[in-house]
Amino acid sequence: MIKKVFQIGMLVLLGAGAGAAGAAAARLNALDVAASAATTRVTLDLSRLTGEKYFTLDHPFRAVVDLPQTLAAPGLRLPGGRGLLAGVRVGRRPNGALRLVFVLRAPASVHPDWAWSRARGHQLVLTLGAAPASLRTTAARDAVPTPIRVRHEPANTGRDIIVAVDPGHGGVDPGAIGPDGLEEKNVTLAIGRMLAQRIDAQRGMRAVMTRDRDIFIPLRERRVIARRAHADLFVSIHEDDVGQRYIAGASVYILSLRGASSEAARLLAARENAADLKGGIKLSDKSSTLASVLLNLSQAATISASMTAARQVLASLDRSVPVRKPQVQQAAFVVLKSPDIPSMLIETDYISDPREDLKLSSPAYQRRIADAVFRGVCAYFRAHPPAGTLFAEERRQRLDRLLARNR
Repeated sequence: MIKKVFQIGMLVLLGAGAGAAGAAAARLNALDVAASAATTRVTLDLSRLTGEKYFTLDHPFRAVVDLPQTLAAPGLRLPGGRGLLAGVRVGRRPNGALRLVFVLRAPASVHPDWAWSRARGHQLVLTLGAAPASLRTTAARDAVPTPIRVRHEPANTGRDIIVAVDPGHGGVDPGAIGPDGLEEKNVTLAIGRMLAQRIDAQRGMRAVMTRDRDIFIPLRERRVIARRAHADLFVSIHEDDVGQRYIAGASVYILSLRGASSEAARLLAARENAADLKGGIKLSDKSSTLASVLLNLSQAATISASMTAARQVLASLDRSVPVRKPQVQQAAFVVLKSPDIPSMLIETDYISDPREDLKLSSPAYQRRIADAVFRGVCAYFRAHPPAGTLFAEERRQRLDRLLARNR
């Protein structure tokens, strides 16, 4: 029986020199295990970045990881049991994924990190148990992977999770206009304010709005506001508009791979003046090749996290309001092109539909949308709390209680 699904990663086929979804399969080159008294760390060396889906099973306890479009290298050696790990099995899935089953001696949490090592390239690091305080030391800088961390995340401080709420349009830009004259900019501001109120009322979370009144903010400046606030998530609120009536329902978008590639090119071209990324990546003093690798690594992790968060929000919306597109969509929206902040854009409904236009003007319906988005965001962070946050500490305590009950 599946105990809990922790994350469903997007099939990210983005790395140095990678682009199209039709790229060659990734290759699992090596698999190493290191154990301490509290944790066991499994390191997978891969030929390029890929996505991941992982979950746990019980009777017996197992952690299962699926790597899409991945092959095991010929002669791959599987490690023996160490620490929490009793053994490893590897097999192929019908959809082309490589499945790794880690047999555990006891229930354990799973903490994944995409990392990069000069000596071993792209790595997926799975920490079983409590996440370690650090995955590198000065003495082994070139041999130990460097996780993508948010620079402002100190360990175990109980800080607030910061969500950037972005009401679309504003000022001289009204956005779409409904059949009765309702302007998108006013609806997005109302929903954005309600969402920010819900976030601020939640212990351990804080909202930062890109605009809190009827003013025009350029698209790239909205991302700058989020970065200055050290946001953990960016949520942009919009209403959709089509040339025909009687189309209704919400949609959720994240950045497309093409959008990510174009933004990487822009940042690399201007890297001498680019601000450091939140993960501590500084582009100005790197060679073009290394800067490209680091930026692609950051963007791939960000898109994967965006997909996971967007799926939570879409599922929450589907329980509360009509949904037009049941799968998370991808597009090259400029406002989503942050390489280091998971981002999503929500089209809450079609303002061009007279019936939806009327509903969108209702504060009660606006509140229903804001509440649904909040529940999705909250569910995402409870399952994937950033290090050093109050949510992370509360999750650690829940897992400790679970382990204590199963001893």
